[in-house]
Amino acid sequence: MWTDSRSLNLSKIFTMIFMVLLVACMIAAPWMVTRLLSMSQPAQNAGSTLFLISIYIGSVPAATLLALLYALLHQIGSGHVFIAENVAYLRYISWCCFAGAVICIASGFYYIPWFAPGIAAAFVGLIIRVIKNVVAEAVTLQDESDLTI
Repeated sequence: MWTDSRSLNLSKIFTMIFMVLLVACMIAAPWMVTRLLSMSQPAQNAGSTLFLISIYIGSVPAATLLALLYALLHQIGSGHVFIAENVAYLRYISWCCFAGAVICIASGFYYIPWFAPGIAAAFVGLIIRVIKNVVAEAVTLQDESDLTI
């Protein structure tokens, strides 16, 4: 039977898989960029340096986001759901999304397809921000409830 605990563990496993994939992409970035340049004339016009800069700079908020997500999942697994620390994790995760969006959108000026993941990252950042606001409100309500008992 599927339980909340199994779902949480699955989320942690997928977070770790994405961490490994991020490291693999960083290692394989020169090869992937060379491959892209061989298949796309607009990419050739931009050159490999800009792509590598985008990928390596973009990997910083991506790695930070994954580490924060794992920490958030750990907190939830420990039974600490509506706490200020989780609100902070969600805030930082949203900022990582926005940082990724800025990097992708800036990269879109030399290679137009970068705009798509940039817009998607900004949208995810907005959704995470809304969730952060909901959790922050829940923390406030829980704190008030704890004081009245």
